[in-house]
Amino acid sequence: MSFLPWSAGDPHRVRPVVNLVRDQTLDEIGTRKEDLDTPVLWVDLDRLENNIRTVGHRLKEAGVDWRPHIKGVKIPAIAHMLLKAGAIGVTCAKLGEAEVMAAGGVEDVLIANQVVGPPKYIRLARLCRQADVKVAVDSDATLEELGRTAVETGVEVGVLVELNTGMERAGVRPGEPVVELARKVHQTPGLRFRGVMAWEGHACVDEDSDWKHGEIRRAVGDLVDSAQRCRAAGLPCDIVSGGGSGTLSVTPDLEGITEIQAGGAIFNDVMYTLWGVRTDPAIFVHVTVTSRPEPDRLIVDAGFKTVPAWFGMPMPVGVDDVESVRMSAEHGTVTFTDPNHEIAVGDKLDLMVAYTDVTLFLHDHLYGIRNGVVETVWPILGRGKLR
Repeated sequence: MSFLPWSAGDPHRVRPVVNLVRDQTLDEIGTRKEDLDTPVLWVDLDRLENNIRTVGHRLKEAGVDWRPHIKGVKIPAIAHMLLKAGAIGVTCAKLGEAEVMAAGGVEDVLIANQVVGPPKYIRLARLCRQADVKVAVDSDATLEELGRTAVETGVEVGVLVELNTGMERAGVRPGEPVVELARKVHQTPGLRFRGVMAWEGHACVDEDSDWKHGEIRRAVGDLVDSAQRCRAAGLPCDIVSGGGSGTLSVTPDLEGITEIQAGGAIFNDVMYTLWGVRTDPAIFVHVTVTSRPEPDRLIVDAGFKTVPAWFGMPMPVGVDDVESVRMSAEHGTVTFTDPNHEIAVGDKLDLMVAYTDVTLFLHDHLYGIRNGVVETVWPILGRGKLR
């Protein structure tokens, strides 16, 4: 007897499941939000469009380019909304995200991360045939092989030197180490030095404070100074890229920065609000109340597998007297300061997402809703693109 799962005589053999479950999202266009099965991730289209206009106008007034980070968006259709609003391209966290964006018609892409290893060098070089692609480096360890792969593919890979200006993550120290690495990039066949980048995200800890403003200025000052040193050494340094939604109130106005990577502000959420982002919260998870075990407690059908609580708790919208929110794997527990007799099993609620970047990638689709009705359903094409 064969014990292989596909053995013809095995009653427990693995059976194909393709087409057993039909994707019903297209059928849901035109459906009222209250009639959707839950949990469902959705965005208020009016707020999204207004937020995009707000950020675009802010950066246009500051005179800097907009290259929104797409790590918390992952949807080419929304990327094109950003481009239409004035963005020059997008920023990605992973090569796989960049491939999705290029396949979706985005022609200018920055991978704000190190791309390491022969399989990725080949993919990156091939991607340069589709779009103007730039990648971050912070050492010379990858330059020779990446450059050789680019030459063999017949392309030129754009390179930005990444700085550590206080984030204590990746990046070289500001100043002469930047010039030294930029010179090596410039001298490597197949590579083209395009500029410098950094993220002053360590300064996002406060909503607004003198320390925050001062630290952003110091960090961006180090970035701009390093760019000026590169130019003084005869190296072309057209791009000085940095900033994000959490520093949107300060970074765009600092002299020498050429582009801003803010992306999360188009959705906004609990964390971005705490960081001082002033756009409208636009992304939510629609849930159903599944249990009322006590007058001061209710359970919804979304836990941390649906709406993570790693960066703060999701918050019920329009619900008073909430004492706490707690997430298990598949249960969300809301506790009230006083007994609540208004909400019953089967009622629907909205949870304001705690942090979009760690929520959206868990879902297959994002529902675009206007005036309480589903207008569009976007597949989250960048989901799972971790390589």
